[in-house]
Amino acid sequence: MPKLALLIVDVINHFAFDGARALAAAADAIHAPLRALRDRFDAAGLPVIYANDNWTDWHGGFPDLVASSLALGGTSARLAERLAPEDGHFYVLKPKHSAFMATALPVLLQQLDVDRLAIAGIAADSCVLATAIDAHMRDYRLWVPSDCTAARTPALKRAALHVLRYTCRAEVRPVRGGADPFGIRGAGATGSAPT
Repeated sequence: MPKLALLIVDVINHFAFDGARALAAAADAIHAPLRALRDRFDAAGLPVIYANDNWTDWHGGFPDLVASSLALGGTSARLAERLAPEDGHFYVLKPKHSAFMATALPVLLQQLDVDRLAIAGIAADSCVLATAIDAHMRDYRLWVPSDCTAARTPALKRAALHVLRYTCRAEVRPVRGGADPFGIRGAGATGSAPT
């Protein structure tokens, strides 16, 4: 039976680019609801997938990215401590904005029999948006929890969520308040990953 997966975009982050300070502050504010959402997926036995830029370090893997983020301190370390992949989670490195571009994500989603995606992370107006548009073009049903995404400014976040709601037909309700548009709580029986 097809199922829902959580796709977490670019939360393991060095914040070494223009506008990074504002984005880091916004990212700090989403860690608690994002962790709560991830815990909800874990409890239901649903796939959690990380898609992350490798910040042009083509010699390293995902564990190296986590280690370098921890070593940087500040928001990079806090997010890595709170949100790094754990046993049973999946992860892919991406070279550009969309998690679908030049990655194994399409094959992984097919093997996991996923038909619905909750997409969270940073930045709402860049990598989350590009990933959600690519997912929409592949006919995935989408939920982008508004309190689990960050952008450099509230205006950029609002604009991105507007596009996601009206162009991609995504649910954009927050995790806080109990939003569960795809029935995560009742998905445990069919949510385990294939062996």
